[in-house]
Amino acid sequence: MIPLKDDNPTFRTPYMTMGLIAANIAVYLYQLLLSLPAERLFIYDYGLVPAWLTGLASLPPPPDFLPRPLTVVTSMFLHGGILHLAGNMLYLWIFGNNIEDALGPARFLAFYLLGGVLAALAFVATSPGAEVPMIGASGAIAAVLGAYLLLYPRAKVLVLFWFFVLVQVVRVPALLLLGLWFLLQVLGLGGPGVAWTAHLGGFVAGLALIRLFLPRGMRPR
Repeated sequence: MIPLKDDNPTFRTPYMTMGLIAANIAVYLYQLLLSLPAERLFIYDYGLVPAWLTGLASLPPPPDFLPRPLTVVTSMFLHGGILHLAGNMLYLWIFGNNIEDALGPARFLAFYLLGGVLAALAFVATSPGAEVPMIGASGAIAAVLGAYLLLYPRAKVLVLFWFFVLVQVVRVPALLLLGLWFLLQVLGLGGPGVAWTAHLGGFVAGLALIRLFLPRGMRPR
């Protein structure tokens, strides 16, 4: 199933959502300009390597690398391929614009980044000795999904559904779609090489943080 659009109206232009999408695309285009060795070095420099953050790595990072704590932020702007990027940006566009509308651009940016940081720390806590870089916006976007579920549980999402030769667009309740997504993360069925603990951490962070970021007087529906 691929989400296409939600039926929840957005009243303001989602400038920050579009800006985040543009930033992610720009970084990926830069990655494409690099040679394979240079891109690998770039990902190790700006990606999140838990073992380098916890000091459990067999070898320390090179001294000219970015300070390791900063990678909890920089890692969420890197992607491992066009499908990785496209999937994340699709979810950010569909669900992020409504959260930005509720919070406003500045609050939304702070919420997005903090959600991504907490998602990254959840991955570090569950895989402290991992020496493979974690990259991608999935953790921050998971926080957006958690916030969306709390704010708009009755909304419906247009989903492209296919089963062999059957292809159909159906309207699915957000509660069902996001609940299924969360279940897949709990079961660790997000696919090989997926940092599903970061997804879970981000989702839970979104549920917890959104009440703190809502403007005064606004409450979840």
